[in-house]
Amino acid sequence: MAYPVITNCPVCSKTLKITKLHCSHCHTTIENEFELSAFSSLSKEQLHFVEVFLICRGNIKEVEKELGISYPTVRGKLTDIITSLGYETKKKNEVDEKKVVEMLENGEISAEEAIRLLKEE
Repeated sequence: MAYPVITNCPVCSKTLKITKLHCSHCHTTIENEFELSAFSSLSKEQLHFVEVFLICRGNIKEVEKELGISYPTVRGKLTDIITSLGYETKKKNEVDEKKVVEMLENGEISAEEAIRLLKEE
């Protein structure tokens, strides 16, 4: 039975390294120090969200429909994932006006949502 990879040591909470890979078919074993992907540190819920986001081709309106959550919740989850991956996100008062207009034009957000986002500046 295979278990999900844990990324942090249960004793000291430091990042773990993969040191052994094994093929269950031919029984080849490779030992070395292997890096984990940044995505391996995401929770199952976060990975599910990323999968839905990609299937919806980044269309936030479609993600809302698929997951049955609101626009702000989608944005919040996306921000949490971006932060978990080690990237900085814009603060609420740093709204990209061009991006808001583009999302409105593409039907990703409503006019009311666009107004609300622009007022957050």
